[in-house]
Amino acid sequence: MNESPKQAQCESIGLRILWMLVFLVVWQLAELLLGGLVLVQLVYRLIYGAPSASLMNFGDSLSQYLAQIGRFGSFHSDQKPWPFADWPSPRAAEGEAPHSVPAAAHPVRDEEPKL
Repeated sequence: MNESPKQAQCESIGLRILWMLVFLVVWQLAELLLGGLVLVQLVYRLIYGAPSASLMNFGDSLSQYLAQIGRFGSFHSDQKPWPFADWPSPRAAEGEAPHSVPAAAHPVRDEEPKL
């Protein structure tokens, strides 16, 4: 029942190694997703002349998530990334203004429909 501090530390580091391996796989998948997002955003930018706001926000959140995994894996932080923590919120854009789609104009009807 009595665990020595050295044994508790070995179990703790063993569990951390396991989580680091899990997050290494997650890193690889997120890296592929970010690469795909970059290509889609490039095509969107070429077609519409400005980047997509939703892709910008998701890309920023995903980049911050990858940074969280890096900080955890390099022992800079003991906080495990999502799903153990909140998903990172996107920050304000510092580059180009995103593409905006104007609201559709609705016709004004002042009169009753004619039957």
